[in-house]
Amino acid sequence: MHLNGLRLFPERYPVRDRYPFNQKLLTETRRIAFPTPVTVFVGENGTGKSTLLEAISNRCGIHIWREETRTRLEPNPYEDRLYRYLEPEWTHGKVPGSFFGGSIFGQFARLLETWAATDPAQLSYFGGTSLVTQSHGQSILAFFRSRYRVPGLYLLDEPETALSPKSQVELLGILQDVSAAGNAQFILATHSPLLMACPGATLLSFDRSPVEPIALEDTDHFRIYRDFLGGRDR
Repeated sequence: MHLNGLRLFPERYPVRDRYPFNQKLLTETRRIAFPTPVTVFVGENGTGKSTLLEAISNRCGIHIWREETRTRLEPNPYEDRLYRYLEPEWTHGKVPGSFFGGSIFGQFARLLETWAATDPAQLSYFGGTSLVTQSHGQSILAFFRSRYRVPGLYLLDEPETALSPKSQVELLGILQDVSAAGNAQFILATHSPLLMACPGATLLSFDRSPVEPIALEDTDHFRIYRDFLGGRDR
């Protein structure tokens, strides 16, 4: 593992009544271990998976490609400060990596297109073809195949958003192959039981406080899909 674990320091939080510092899970969890090359954050919407994933990215010095922050009706000055109260436990020191978010990938693809307009060789790092001329799902897989060949720490926030079930299985194969090579570590937040089924992955439940491991068969996601598809036979 590049990143063995993560420590949280709730006693240092600046407030207790504003998001994300008012989340019970983030006040009761003191340490999260990453014992396997693939770790999956599992839980309902609003449980803090994406918030913590972005905080890890910021704390580990991994840039999140996104447009400038826009004006909001009710700004929250504490929303992006969680990373200040985290401490990464590295194995052999900090490593490079990348953050993938389904909602912000389009912004990165357009930015890459701008770079390629003056330096087409930029595309060689991402499959050699413009990401904006492919379908959203195709461009995402092209990015995964190219970027994850480089050793490092990779954070993925709901990568299944634009992927068909077939493409999700292809991503699952990429996660297996790359992590088995021993050069890359993945931490992802997902609602996809297909990605949760990654062999050897550690699943962490955000529906419980503090965060703790959970078996695939015990997740609500697995049960809902199983019951729904089983009911189709009746």
